[in-house]
Amino acid sequence: MSQRDTLVHLFAGGCGGTVGAILTCPLEVVKTRLQSSSVTLYVSEVQLNTMTGASVNRVVSPGPLHCLKVILEKEGPRSLFRGLGPNLVGVAPSRAIYFAAYSNCKEKLNGVFDPDSTQVHMISAAMAGFTAITATNPIWLIKTRLQLDARNRGEKRMGAFECVRKVHQTDGLRGFYRGMSASYAGISETVIHFVIYESIKQKLLECKTASMMESDEESVKEASDFVRMMLAAATSKTCATTIAYPHEVVRTRLREEGTKYRSFFQTLSLIVQEEGYGSLYRGLTTHLVRQIPNTAIMMATYELVVYLLNG
Repeated sequence: MSQRDTLVHLFAGGCGGTVGAILTCPLEVVKTRLQSSSVTLYVSEVQLNTMTGASVNRVVSPGPLHCLKVILEKEGPRSLFRGLGPNLVGVAPSRAIYFAAYSNCKEKLNGVFDPDSTQVHMISAAMAGFTAITATNPIWLIKTRLQLDARNRGEKRMGAFECVRKVHQTDGLRGFYRGMSASYAGISETVIHFVIYESIKQKLLECKTASMMESDEESVKEASDFVRMMLAAATSKTCATTIAYPHEVVRTRLREEGTKYRSFFQTLSLIVQEEGYGSLYRGLTTHLVRQIPNTAIMMATYELVVYLLNG
């Protein structure tokens, strides 16, 4: 792969990640709040089907709409964009590093294994994920801390630089890498996503090539091709996220301020003991609602930018 091709993939990855991050930031904030151990449980009255019509109270984990309503009422609409600054600072280099590493690794592995085989896609996705996570974890820690910083209307909000200073004073440089073990566990999600995506993409390409050969037309990119890419990305991301979601909850807990959570497996065990298995999937609905369009937008933008820059 030439230096120009690498730069193309860097730029395309950055564009795709930035567009997706801006459009889905409010859902990201709601999801992070739901994953947190500090999420406010509320009391729901349940009417019993008895002769007396008695009712009992039960503690219920808030849903996405309830969480959204609380944020809007107590903190205002601006809070739905908490952490957007670090997100924008991090998403472009993170996605750029990821896509460039993925493309480079895939090209090299195509000469070792069968070209575009499952092994190639799995190893490329894993290496790209490891590289991006290691390089950008401090940015995501600051983003998570800002999103969990719930303040009422009128109260002074913690800024990104204040958050950086606070983390450094409390935990030193190691503090910026909290939750990285959970992120490494999340590489499995990336691998599953790209294997399914590349498989669907290959099938779509084969179908188009076959139809072009039948009609003797020259193969050119059309708007419908990018729509198919978006659907392929949405499908693959849904499968991957559902399977690997618990690492997201563990990562958020590890990044909380003054947390009792210390390591990946200790946190996983503690969550199950104290809150049950269901808590490992808290915020999944919001995450899917956010991730599906975000991934579809990101992948389609990436494919479009690569196509435009390569002519």
